[in-house]
Amino acid sequence: MDYLRKYLGAQPGEIHPTGAETVERLCERVQSSTLLDDRRDAVRALKALSKKFRLEVGTQAMDILVNTLQNDRNDAEITGYTLETLCNVMSNEPQDDEYEVPAYVPGDLGAQFTEIFIKKHDNVALLLSLLEEYDFHVRWPTVKLLTVLLTNKCKDLQECILVSPMGVSKLMDLLSDSREIIRNDALLLLIQLTKGNANIQKIVAFENAFERLLDIIKDEGNSDGGIVVEDCLLLLLNLLKNNISNQNFFKEGSFIQRLALFFELDSSEQQSQGGWSAQKVTNIHLMLQLVRTMVSPNNPQQQTSSCQKTMNNCGLLRQLCTILMASGVPADVLTETINTVSEVIRGNPVNQEYFASVLAPSNPPRPAIVVLLMSMVNEKQPFVLRCAVLYCFQSFLFKNEIGQSQIVQTLLPTTADVNTITAGQLLCGGLFSADSLSNWFAAVAMLHAIMENTTQKEQLLRVQLATSLGNPPVSLLQQCCNMLAQVGQGGKLQTQIGLLMLMCGWLSSCPIAVNHFLTNTANVPYLISQVSGSEGDEQESLIQGLCAFLLGICMLFNDDQNETFKQASLRQVIENRIGLEVFTDKLSQISKNENYTRAAKKPHLNHKQPNEVLFDFEFTQLYKSLESEVLQTVCSANHTGDGKKKAASIQEHENIVDHYKELIKQQDQKLADALSELQDYKSKHSMSETTIEQLKDQVQQLRDQNALYKVKKGSQITPNNISADENKVEEVAELQQQIQSLRENITLKDTQINQLKNELSESSRTAVNDAGEDGKGRSETDAPAHGDVNVDTLNRTICEKEEEINKLKTELVQAHKETEENKHKLAEMSDNTQVLHNAGGEEQVNVLKEEKRSLQERLTKSNEENLKLMDKIRKLEEEIKASGETVKNVKDDLDTIKKEQDDLLVLLADQDAKIEKYRHKLKELGQEIDDDDDDDDDDDDLGDDDAEDTDAH
Repeated sequence: MDYLRKYLGAQPGEIHPTGAETVERLCERVQSSTLLDDRRDAVRALKALSKKFRLEVGTQAMDILVNTLQNDRNDAEITGYTLETLCNVMSNEPQDDEYEVPAYVPGDLGAQFTEIFIKKHDNVALLLSLLEEYDFHVRWPTVKLLTVLLTNKCKDLQECILVSPMGVSKLMDLLSDSREIIRNDALLLLIQLTKGNANIQKIVAFENAFERLLDIIKDEGNSDGGIVVEDCLLLLLNLLKNNISNQNFFKEGSFIQRLALFFELDSSEQQSQGGWSAQKVTNIHLMLQLVRTMVSPNNPQQQTSSCQKTMNNCGLLRQLCTILMASGVPADVLTETINTVSEVIRGNPVNQEYFASVLAPSNPPRPAIVVLLMSMVNEKQPFVLRCAVLYCFQSFLFKNEIGQSQIVQTLLPTTADVNTITAGQLLCGGLFSADSLSNWFAAVAMLHAIMENTTQKEQLLRVQLATSLGNPPVSLLQQCCNMLAQVGQGGKLQTQIGLLMLMCGWLSSCPIAVNHFLTNTANVPYLISQVSGSEGDEQESLIQGLCAFLLGICMLFNDDQNETFKQASLRQVIENRIGLEVFTDKLSQISKNENYTRAAKKPHLNHKQPNEVLFDFEFTQLYKSLESEVLQTVCSANHTGDGKKKAASIQEHENIVDHYKELIKQQDQKLADALSELQDYKSKHSMSETTIEQLKDQVQQLRDQNALYKVKKGSQITPNNISADENKVEEVAELQQQIQSLRENITLKDTQINQLKNELSESSRTAVNDAGEDGKGRSETDAPAHGDVNVDTLNRTICEKEEEINKLKTELVQAHKETEENKHKLAEMSDNTQVLHNAGGEEQVNVLKEEKRSLQERLTKSNEENLKLMDKIRKLEEEIKASGETVKNVKDDLDTIKKEQDDLLVLLADQDAKIEKYRHKLKELGQEIDDDDDDDDDDDDLGDDDAEDTDAH
C-alpha cells in the first residue's frame, strides 16, 4: 500500500482531492454508513470511478465490495453496482478514449486483481450463489464478472468451480434463462470454462448441454443464424475435441442425426455465391469441424467407424456430397467440405462405395472423383483446395481394394469411349505435366492406388504409354525412371521426391516389379551415382536418402531372377562404390528432415505454402516399416537369405502387428461397451431422480389438495349461526329433506344387513355340506345358524379322518411285516427245495412248490392291499387338507361379516344421533313433532333389530 500511495498522494498546491482520496472517502462511507441508501450511493460512486481509477479502487475497495456482496445481497441494486465495479476493475479490455491510462498502471492489472480475488475460494462460491438470484441486475453482472475472471486466470478459476458443490450445474442453468442477453453471455462464459479441462467438459456434457445447444442452434436458424450459433458451435467443439467420452455420449444420444439439418441449403444459395454471408460461412466452417471431430483418424477405430456409419444412415454424408457438387459454394467452404467428406469415408467400405457413386451435375454427368481430380491437377486452382482433393482421394482408397482396382483399370488399355475423361488419364496427365506440384500430387495419388496391394502393383506394370509418333510405347515404370533422370538435372525437387516415393511403394513387397526395374540396366547405376555423390544442401540429402531407400528395396525384395543384379552383386556394388557407413548415413537423412516429421504426424495435408509439400503420410509409414529391414539386408555380412525369405519375415511381422491391432481393437470395443453401459446407468439414474422429484411434487400437491378439501368440508359441516332474520320456513323444509334422506339411508343399510345375514347363513350351510359324510344327513332346517358350530363340526370331521388315517397306517405296517415274513419263508422254501431236489425227494419237492405258490399269491394280494391302503390314506389326507382350507375360509368370512356388522351398527348410531339432533333443531324452530309417534317408530325399529340379532345368533 505504501508503494502505491506515493503515486496517489495529493500534489502540493492542489485544492481538489485526488482520485485516491476520493476513493478512500467513499470506502469509509460504505463501511461506516448505517443507512442502506448511503451505502448504495457510495458504491454507485465507486462504480463511476472504477474505470478511470482502476488501481485505486482495486487496492482500497476490493475487500469492502466483497463484504457488501455478503451483507447487502438482499438489495439487488447495491449488489449490481458492486458486481459492475469489480468487473471494471478486473477487466483488461481497452478503455474508452476519454479515460487515459496512467503510466504507472501495469498492463496485467486485471490478472493481478483476479489472482488476489480468487485466492479466497469463498469469493468464487459467493459469485456462484448469486447466480441463483433471478433479478437481472444481479445475475447479468455476475455472469460478466465470472467471464472476466476466467479470461484472466482460466485454470485457477476452473479448479475453484470444479470443487464448488453444484458449481457447473448453476452455470448450465443460465442457458435456460428466458432473457437472451443472459443466455448469450452464459455461452461466452461456458466457452471459457470448458477450455482444456476434460473433467469440466464431461460434467457440462452430462448436464444435457448437447440437447440445449442444438435446440438453441435450431431456434436461431441453423447455419443462417447469427453470432449466437457461432458461440454454440464453439462450445460444442470445446466439449467434443479430444474427449472420447463426450464423443461417445454425443453419438449414443442420437445427436449426430440432428446435424444433417444444418447443411440443408436453399436452391438460391447454391446458384449464387452472393447468398453466403460472412456469418454463414463461419457457421458452416465450425459445423464441418464438429463433424470432423467425430470421425478424426486420431480417434479409436471403433468409435470412428460407428460415427461414420451413423452419418451415412442419417443422410449427413449425402448432404455433404450435395454441397461438394453444388455451384456457387465459396472456395474455403468447399475446401473444408472436401476434407470433411474425406474423413467421413476414410476406411469405411460402405461410405467409400457411396462416394464412388456420386455424380456431378454436369453434361454429361461425371463421377465426383473425376471432377475432383480435374481440380487437383489444375495448377490454377487454389493450393489448399488441391491438397484437400488429394486427401479425399487418399481417404477413398484407404483400405479399399475395390476402389484401387477401379482406378488402376482406368490406366489399362480399354475399349471405352476415347472422349470420356477417366481418373487414369488425369493422373498420367498430372504425372508428366510441366508443373512440379501437379507431378507430386499425381505421383502420390497413384501411390495410394497400389499401396499394400500386390495385385494392383503387378497390374500397373501392364500400363503402356505412347511417347511420340512412330516410336514404340514405353511402360509406365520405365517412363517414371526416364523422367526421374531428366528432372534430376533440372532440380525439380517435388517432382523427384514424388517419383521416388511412387517407385519405392511400387517395388516394395513385389519381386516382379523389382525385376522389371532391374531389367533396365541404366536404373541401378543412376541410383548408385546419386547415393555416392558428395553431400550437398538439405534438398540433395533428401534425394540421396530416397535413392538409397529405393536401392535397398531392390535388394530386400530381389528374388535373384535377374542375372546381372542379384542380391549379392548389389550388396557388393554398394560396399565398393558407396560404402556401408555412407549408405546408412544417407538413408537416415530422410527421418531427420522436418518435412518428414510433420508428414508422419497425421494423414491430413495441412500445408500453408506449396513448397512445404514433400512427403506423404503413407510413405512415412512404409519407410518406418522397412528401414530396419533394408539396413539389415545391406549391412549384414552373414546375410544369405533371399528376398522371398525377407518378404516372409516382413509378412510375419505384419501378422504379429495385425494380431495386436485386433487385440487392441477388441479392448477398445470392451471399453466402449463399458462406457456405454455406464452412460446407460447414469441416464437411468438421472431419469429415476427426475421421476422421484416429479412424484414428490405430485405427493405434495395431493397433500395440499387434501388439506384444502378438509378445510372446505369442515366449513360445510359446521352449521352457520342462524340469524333471527332468516326465513324459518325454508330452514324447516331443508331440515325435513335432510331427515328424509337419512331415513332412506337407514332403510338402505337395513337391506344390506339382511343380505349379509342371508349370505352368512348360506355360507354356513355350504361349509357344513362340504365337511364330510356327517353333514350329508342333516337337513337345511337342522343346520346350525352360527358359524362357530360349523367350524366345530369341521374340526370333529378332521379328527375322525386323522384317526382313520392312523388306523390305516397301523394296518399298513402290519401288512408290511407280513409281507417281509412271507418273503423270508419263500427264501427258506427255495433253499429247502434245492436241498430236497438234490437228495432226490421229488414228492416233498412238489409239496413245497405248491406251498410256495400259495405264499406267492398271498404276497401278491398283500401288496395290492398295501397299495389300496396307501391310496386311501392319500385321499384322506387330501380331504383333511381341503377341510382345513374350508375352515380357514369360513373363519375369514365370519370375521369379515362381524366387522361389517360392527361398522353398520356404528353408522346406525351416528344416524340416530343426527336424527335426534335435527329433531331438536326442528323443535327449536317451532315445528311441531309428535314425540309419541317417533318413539313408537324407534321402538319398532329397535325391536326389528333385536329380532334380527337374535336370529343371527
